[in-house]
Amino acid sequence: MIDEERERRAERLKERVYITFTALAVVLALRSHHASAEEAGLTLLIAVAGTLLAVFVADVVSHIAVHAALPMRTELRHMLAVVFGALGSLVFPFVFIVLALGDMWPIEKSLRAASIALVAALVAIGYAAVRRVRLPLWQKLIVLFAEFALGVAVVGLELLAHGA
Repeated sequence: MIDEERERRAERLKERVYITFTALAVVLALRSHHASAEEAGLTLLIAVAGTLLAVFVADVVSHIAVHAALPMRTELRHMLAVVFGALGSLVFPFVFIVLALGDMWPIEKSLRAASIALVAALVAIGYAAVRRVRLPLWQKLIVLFAEFALGVAVVGLELLAHGA
């Protein structure tokens, strides 16, 4: 049972990492293309929905390949919970875009804040991964720093690619 719970926890963290990196890439592209608040919100929503559907379909297809059967109802519920549980890391980016939609913040500020929130989410996901693991503190810090560094690297690469 402990191994099964660890596996489920790992699945949830993995999906959060996927969706967070996807959202970060989209937000950075929106920043470089000077999107309006409406375009930014709709584009991020479509990208996130598409990614979630792709992950869900991949889970179902891989289940079929491994088990030679469709997932049972409980397995489908678990897959959906894992996939849609990843949305938690996107709350702040959507809040910031809503602020721009309501003319409370300029979209540039909202997208910058969303980028920062997404990099912070990556660090938080890394922390969630290592907090209960029996590793020396210095190894846990390396994992957290690696999550942060990869997030910053994505920001740097995206800015470099778009000449911003």
